[in-house]
Amino acid sequence: MIDHKSPDIELVDCFFTKHESDYFFNHFHLYLKWKQEPITLFGKSQMQPRLTALYGNASYSYSGITMNPEPWTDELIKIKNKVEKFCGSTFNVVLCNLYRDGNDSMGWHSDDEKELGLNPVIASVSFGAKRKFQMKHKNETSLPVINSELTHGSLLLMKGKTQHFWKHAIPKQKYVTQSRINLTFRKII
Repeated sequence: MIDHKSPDIELVDCFFTKHESDYFFNHFHLYLKWKQEPITLFGKSQMQPRLTALYGNASYSYSGITMNPEPWTDELIKIKNKVEKFCGSTFNVVLCNLYRDGNDSMGWHSDDEKELGLNPVIASVSFGAKRKFQMKHKNETSLPVINSELTHGSLLLMKGKTQHFWKHAIPKQKYVTQSRINLTFRKII
């Protein structure tokens, strides 16, 4: 039984080979339809500190924006199929994030939007620069922040009640000069 004081996560380094990861990073950097949109945080509108794109079969809303998907690409379907086979879940959208360098970030949040359903499985694939990934409990402030490193070709699964009890973030890292592409596969219900 998973205790709510520990997130239900699995990190797999080298889920994709270096050769595959290099190809996907370069391809997605050039060909995905990246954009920067304003989001609403704490009642204020500001530009997201990264570029995003949505692909799949459903729209997705968060932080005051609604993203309409582009059709799946062959490369995204190939990754989706491998991830689904590994984790035993199915996904109908992928939210793509391009962190241009260490100045781009993602603040503390949970992927707990109503359209993700109860206990969503989020499968996060990383290509490019290694970045720090942090998790902290929403209520138990005595629990330490969990720090992990998301590497080129890695897969991070967040499942179970993780989104109920935990927040996660990609902090700024000024010394990171390379880009990172993150694909977060989700199921919109």
